Amino acid sequence: MATLIQRSGPTGRRVWQARVRRKGYPSIARTFDRKTDAEAWARQVEAEMQRGVFISRIEAENTTLAEVLRRYASEVTPSKKGAAKEESRISVFLRDPIASRTLAALDGATVAEFRDRRLKINAPKSVRNDLTLLRHVLQVADREWRLFLPRGNPVDAVRKPPAPRGRERRLLPGEETRLLAACRAYADSRAGTSPIESLVILALETAMRRGELASMRWEHLERQGTVLRVPETKTGEPRRVPLSTRARAVLDALPRRIDGYVWGIRADSITQAFDRAVKRARKNYEAECQAKGEKPDGRMLRDLRFHDLRHEATSRLFEKGLNPMQAAAVTGHKTLQMLKRYTHLRAEDLVELLG
Repeated sequence: MATLIQRSGPTGRRVWQARVRRKGYPSIARTFDRKTDAEAWARQVEAEMQRGVFISRIEAENTTLAEVLRRYASEVTPSKKGAAKEESRISVFLRDPIASRTLAALDGATVAEFRDRRLKINAPKSVRNDLTLLRHVLQVADREWRLFLPRGNPVDAVRKPPAPRGRERRLLPGEETRLLAACRAYADSRAGTSPIESLVILALETAMRRGELASMRWEHLERQGTVLRVPETKTGEPRRVPLSTRARAVLDALPRRIDGYVWGIRADSITQAFDRAVKRARKNYEAECQAKGEKPDGRMLRDLRFHDLRHEATSRLFEKGLNPMQAAAVTGHKTLQMLKRYTHLRAEDLVELLG
């Protein structure tokens, strides 16, 4: 049964408080400026209680997105592999006006406005990741923390920025040789302390991710060094990687470190060393072309990233004759769709197969 009471509000003006009591439900009240609004709200609540579908919106009306984001950062984010990146992304939300909205006030239009603000300063892929995070935050709040979202998850009502086209960068003829020579020169310039040449070769032979390479330990080698166990992966599932003759030769030539790690280098340091080696290789290539009086190829050793080696390695597995299941066992891809994104077969290499 609903009860309406007129009373003084915080500023002294008269307001209407509607309170609904029904057996089996907690007493619920809300204050309105107009009596008609209070009556309409009371009728809606009573009707939902009568049908057995009522869910209290009080928590959602009194909880801001900022409060939910902070709780998510404290309880959920620390358990993730990319915790540092996610904390940085959450801080972006906390600085945005959307953080001050209550969960009950969040709708598709509000999320769309956030999306458009972000698109002015960030790439579409980054904004897609923002929306993915926001969707999961609200999902956890609704399903696990009992913060009912009266409008549903508003992210589902918003158009996502188009997904960027996947990279298709493969090594050009001669690039691998020039790159490895530059890696050796880079190591020599650092008194032989940089293992970047060995890392590049292992990346090409195993299709391992940068972080997986950086965390390699000698104890992970199995079956007399022919198989490498990768205990921690991006997908969360360990895998065993077969090592080619070339990969085993590289590992056999490496000195053993006291701390047990194969390389002793951080993942971000691998990227920095690789980028410097690529620049050195490009500079050497341009010098060679100038000496020969030839025009340099604008694609040679340009727009080349360490992660492109994983694409190259995956494509080479198929060129060696491995089937999709065998290749996925090496690369660790969980779906054929993701495996396809990393496979870029050259048309000219397929001509002989067609006959």
